[in-house]
Amino acid sequence: MFKIVVGYNTKEEEFEIAKRVTSTQSISLNKVLDKETLSLIKEEIAKVHIDEELEKYIVDIVCATREPKEYGLEEIADYIQFGASPRATIDMFKAVKAMAYIRGNDYVSPIDIALVVKAILRHRIILSYEAEAMQKTTDELIQKIMEKIDIP
Repeated sequence: MFKIVVGYNTKEEEFEIAKRVTSTQSISLNKVLDKETLSLIKEEIAKVHIDEELEKYIVDIVCATREPKEYGLEEIADYIQFGASPRATIDMFKAVKAMAYIRGNDYVSPIDIALVVKAILRHRIILSYEAEAMQKTTDELIQKIMEKIDIP
């Protein structure tokens, strides 16, 4: 298993990145990994097991963004103009496997889902005018969904 390090840039690094990207100077890149290694990592991620119950849980989470009332989420129904599409489900399946892999596991757990759900759904939910007027955020609505749907 390969170790993947996820890091965040400092303010100074972000400034330097922005300057480099917008300038005409050529930049030299340091190779992080080669194509073969990347292919091996992708193969290992594909082998990460996800239980059918967790797959159904992911589907429920995504469907709840489209039909909140069917999941007992009447309180947020008026705040969602458009929910996440089925592509969100596909991306969630991929992301939770990758997260499990990064965490050193060969299986997906509910923790992996919790770690990626907001990042996957945040930009896929279109809020209604009511939500904006009430200063509701997509993260708040996703949190309500996560609290309502039982973890298998």
